[in-house]
Amino acid sequence: MAFSILTDSTANLETALARRRNIEVLPFSYFVDGEERQCENTEEFPCKEYYDSIRRGAVVTTAQINPRQYMDRMEPLLQSGQDILFIGLAAGISGSFASAGIARQELLEKYPERSIELVDSMGASLGVGLLALRAAKCRDNGMSLEETAQRILNLRSRIYQVFIVDDLMHLRRTGRLSNVGAMVGYVLGIKPLLKGSEEGKIVAFGKIRGRKQAIRAMAEKYVTLAQNAAQQTVGISHADCEEDARYLMELLKKNLPPKNFMLVQHEPVTGSHIGPGALALYFEGDETVRTK
Repeated sequence: MAFSILTDSTANLETALARRRNIEVLPFSYFVDGEERQCENTEEFPCKEYYDSIRRGAVVTTAQINPRQYMDRMEPLLQSGQDILFIGLAAGISGSFASAGIARQELLEKYPERSIELVDSMGASLGVGLLALRAAKCRDNGMSLEETAQRILNLRSRIYQVFIVDDLMHLRRTGRLSNVGAMVGYVLGIKPLLKGSEEGKIVAFGKIRGRKQAIRAMAEKYVTLAQNAAQQTVGISHADCEEDARYLMELLKKNLPPKNFMLVQHEPVTGSHIGPGALALYFEGDETVRTK
């Protein structure tokens, strides 16, 4: 039986791509100096303007998706006879996934004949989006909801997510960095390498002097840890630093070219937590890759 795939806007999928792959996207809200906004169409997101406003001191806050919002999006799908696979932002960095769980419980009481599977991506941005795309491929190849959910649960531990930021202040302000000791390196002018941990949290795991060196260190992680590179899509997201993103892409092409690249502007919600100049890389490794 066919089923619907639902994710949230932090998956960082371009709107046209999500529509083409029949992936439903539920938008997070973010607030710039108190004004509520949502990124419902990536083609209309003013990346440079947004991150420049943060550079100038704009106060950006975010709000998790509440249970009612999940229910409002899920219920019409259930009413139409569709089961649902939801793949969301890591529970380790947002309470939104817990809200999806509340919505699921209430909806299944009302629609006991339907199924809703929830997958915590343990990631952000394309760490979510690549899983949603793989789920769409599984569905389109005829896999069941349960088979697809299990495939994605197995895959999530193999998605490596490494990134750098220009200023750790954004992560510190919002409490998203788990090992605060990384601040010492930043004070000394050394760029920390950050990653998504096996628990779906943001941790610092290395210190590199200089941004170019840090980008090369990201590329080295890919060369060392990527599995079956020629068969996979590698993701790169950037918060208004496209030149650096393309430099990273060229390093990967030179050393271990993947089948495809996804290069995207980092969406505004998680982008507010990592700040302007952030650069992130997403690729598939073995089942222990998140520990490395």
